[in-house]
Amino acid sequence: MPPPADIVKVAIEWPGAFPKLMEIDQKKPLSAIIKEVCEGWNVPNHETYALQNADSTNFYITEKNRNNIKNGSILRLTTSAAHMAQQLHERIQSSSMDMKLDALKDLANSSRDITFAQEFINLDGISLLTQMVESGTDFGDLLSFTLTAFVELMDHGIVSWDTFSVAFIKKIASYVCKSAMDTAVLQRSLAILESMVLNSQDLYQKVAQEITIGQLIPHLQGTDQDIQTYTIAVINALFLKAPEEKRQEMAHILAQKQLRSIILSNVIRSNKPINDEMAHQLYVLQVLTFNLFEDRMMTKMDPQDQAQRDIIFELRRIAFDVECESNNSGSIEKRKSMYTRDYKKLGFINHVNPAVDFTQIPPGMLALDNMLYFARHHQDAYIRIVLENSSREDKHECPFGRSSIELTKMLCEILKVGELPSENCHDFHPMFFTHDRSFEEFFCICIQLLNKTWKEMRATSEDFNKVMQVVKEQISRALTIKPNSLDQFKSRLQNLSYTEILKLRQSERMNQEDFQSRPILELREKIQPEIMELIKQQRLNRLCEGTCFRKISSRRRQDKFWYCRLSPNHKVLHYGDLEESPQGEVPHDSLQDKLPVADIKAVVTGKDCPHMKEKGALKQNKEVLELAFSVLYESDEYLNFIAPDKHEYCVWTDGLNALLGKEMTSEFTRSDMDTLLNMEMKLRLLDLENIQIPDVPPPIPKEPSNYDFVYDCN
Repeated sequence: MPPPADIVKVAIEWPGAFPKLMEIDQKKPLSAIIKEVCEGWNVPNHETYALQNADSTNFYITEKNRNNIKNGSILRLTTSAAHMAQQLHERIQSSSMDMKLDALKDLANSSRDITFAQEFINLDGISLLTQMVESGTDFGDLLSFTLTAFVELMDHGIVSWDTFSVAFIKKIASYVCKSAMDTAVLQRSLAILESMVLNSQDLYQKVAQEITIGQLIPHLQGTDQDIQTYTIAVINALFLKAPEEKRQEMAHILAQKQLRSIILSNVIRSNKPINDEMAHQLYVLQVLTFNLFEDRMMTKMDPQDQAQRDIIFELRRIAFDVECESNNSGSIEKRKSMYTRDYKKLGFINHVNPAVDFTQIPPGMLALDNMLYFARHHQDAYIRIVLENSSREDKHECPFGRSSIELTKMLCEILKVGELPSENCHDFHPMFFTHDRSFEEFFCICIQLLNKTWKEMRATSEDFNKVMQVVKEQISRALTIKPNSLDQFKSRLQNLSYTEILKLRQSERMNQEDFQSRPILELREKIQPEIMELIKQQRLNRLCEGTCFRKISSRRRQDKFWYCRLSPNHKVLHYGDLEESPQGEVPHDSLQDKLPVADIKAVVTGKDCPHMKEKGALKQNKEVLELAFSVLYESDEYLNFIAPDKHEYCVWTDGLNALLGKEMTSEFTRSDMDTLLNMEMKLRLLDLENIQIPDVPPPIPKEPSNYDFVYDCN
């Protein structure tokens, strides 16, 4: 019979004793279980002990989390959280520097556990740590572990951030401002400042007085990505918590300090790959930068404001190369007629008073800002678009004014202007860090795309919304590849013409819609075994051709090779050493060693391979680790492989698994299966093109009243 659900079988460790196997009754109080364990080892004072997970977390077992214990778990009998907190509280005040350092190390490690953290905080431990920091007597490792313990304790959210003194903030800020500071201390100090700013508006004011952007930027010019990440996090926090009236001022300071170009050269284009946390912080900075446009996006144009109307006059002047007429030149009616004609050519909806077009929010005045930027900084393209459309028939012209307003609104939706950054998003775009006016340049590229797509679609004014949908799809698809520059984004758009969009839509519709009906799914399921058998035969044929593998030692790479191939009858692996890389296939008789397939017991990959468990450089080489596999035969004998590339790795692991009658699970097999299955499905459904396939089979007709119509062959 299976054991009761409330009984958990575990092993419990105690230093110097053999682990004890026992059954824990989850209905019994935890104190009773601890007492029973202590009595088994004759350990007195059971009330000062507790159970702990014997893994990397070392978290205490409590009445709240005891249900997480699984069968086969390894626990440890250890000092209780309260007793441990009391001991560490006393030890960190020791006059012996060595004892104090050991205590702070233990405190930093134990503080990750909320059970211990609660007990230590109850002893006023946070105040003790802040006093140690304020005193300034600790430095180096002592200070590093003090700050680490502080960060871990505060992360539990038990203590409010509002309780800290100005002296403590000044001390933490001083560690950030120093040019030469221990990396660990700097990292923890930046983390503390970020948390202070994000968790307390009052502390934001105090931190903002102590830290300037100029003091933070040098930390971005180093090579430590963790320091760079925490630095950008502090800048983001200051940006996020700044009052609205100060954000534009802060953005101006960031531009003066060339933050964008520093991030581009030292972070985005550095040799190190960007980790998830850095990607998130760059995404947050990108969002906060674009949110600076929210004010203009939500500002309506005042038709009576002469300065705003002058911008529209400037657009007209640049497009048609006309000087503003004096008040006395021509009659009022003549000038009005001239203005109306030009505003119509510029593509405004309201030809008489274009200012009315910018009263819609969003995009408000932001659309006019973009149009003026395009006209001034890309004058030739602007004039070409306006004149090209003004020379077309009325119904075929692409209205520049209306298009710019709708496009600006669309770009704000795509970039989520005005929305707060998501906590788990890493979706930053490198190209927006390559230009000081990236949003405006983005608009300039997209307005030219819109004009190009309009021509490709041969659109009329009735097709305006359809064109905008296609343009949105073009932009969204181009952004998915995360272009590294605006030029790369532009090149990607060149390849996403209207014709290409139609092809992509058709292909996706075939894959997503037509292939989802029940009859199609049943046909797909029926074909799948045939395709899998085809893939299996291809893999075995490749094994019969054989592959040359390079021998790699743990110390250095050596130019020695060995070759392995499968016999044509699929019963023996032939292998042997080679002096140099072969030009073609190696015959069986030149390979001295043999391994019967019947003797193979298992195929292991990655970390499970014996040659990957050895100490040395290979263990640290992730690329080599991903290409390693081994064949187990006899009792503990292995034939170890390191594939030349990912393709060969997939071929060999698939082929060996197929020989053993196991499933082929590589990425290569999944890719081949999708490609071949979709191709086979399209071939079989070729005769049914443009025929609606029903989701359910048609009903069976009723039986006829008689069968007199049946012809008797006799």
